[in-house]
Amino acid sequence: MKITAQELAKFLNARLEGDRGAMISGISSPEDAGSEDLIYVEAAKHAGRAQASAARCIIVAEGMRLEKKTLLIAAQPKLAFARAAARLVEEPPIASGVHPTAVVDSSAKLSAGVGVGPYAVIEAGARIGAETQIGAFCFIARDAQIGESCRFFPRVSLYPRTRIGNRVRIHSGAVIGSDGFGYVLADGHYEKFPQAGIVQIEDDVEIGSNVTIDRGSLGTTRIGRGAKIDNLVHVGHNVQIGEHTIIAAQTGISGSCKIGDRVVIGGQAGFGEHCEVENGSVIGGQAGVLNGKTVRSSEIVWGTPARPLAKFKKQFAWFERLPELAERLRAIEQRIGK
Repeated sequence: MKITAQELAKFLNARLEGDRGAMISGISSPEDAGSEDLIYVEAAKHAGRAQASAARCIIVAEGMRLEKKTLLIAAQPKLAFARAAARLVEEPPIASGVHPTAVVDSSAKLSAGVGVGPYAVIEAGARIGAETQIGAFCFIARDAQIGESCRFFPRVSLYPRTRIGNRVRIHSGAVIGSDGFGYVLADGHYEKFPQAGIVQIEDDVEIGSNVTIDRGSLGTTRIGRGAKIDNLVHVGHNVQIGEHTIIAAQTGISGSCKIGDRVVIGGQAGFGEHCEVENGSVIGGQAGVLNGKTVRSSEIVWGTPARPLAKFKKQFAWFERLPELAERLRAIEQRIGK
């Protein structure tokens, strides 16, 4: 799509300085941009990259000035750029129509505009909302429900009775609704505990590649509205994840944990079973929250076991000095010995 700088400024509610008629047709990084590509810069330290770029039109923060450039001045340049990108760059369809190699049970209900890619399988009783796209080799099990305008990239698997809301994006290799890790020890061996629940994913959730979300053992594993889950995350059975929470890659969440709204979880964090993380908390990368522990609302924690950030930083500073302190201790012991 091509658009003028004036049209884009109006769309973004940004203030325009420069050539109102400058044409914009794409997005790019400063180093790779052509003259019609849009770029953005949030901080003055990156102004040189933007100034050297071939891009004529740049989204900038208030107070920034660049020579011979058309500027769209926005309170949040990164957010404005993301919204501009959604307007300028249309995503190619994952699937259009029902491919002849797809296997769709006669009792499945596909609403208007549903696309189903090559070799996808949709079992009996499944229901798929309008304009949803199901990629190649996806598997939609019996009685699964998918809302409107979802995008399933190739090789996504939904187990029976999984519930998916509207505008949900699920990337390749994700498995939603598999059995939880539930067993009972009896006479020296493990017997399987029932895994008879479901997974409920609410509207506007995005799930990365190779994520696994276990269904509830007897209830529901729930992912709240607007949550964003990065690649290679595991969510155990009966976990509750609140609205607009973000979880970075390689995080593992054990069964029956409760994660609140607007929580930020760094990569490779680990949670023992029955943890609770209250609203607005921040869990640092590689932090470990032990079984049954609670992270209080808006608290920032790091380390294993997870502890308040100020305490972690103080303890880590002492840990870094251990070799030096050990040498001093040896010297003292030697003097005392003499």
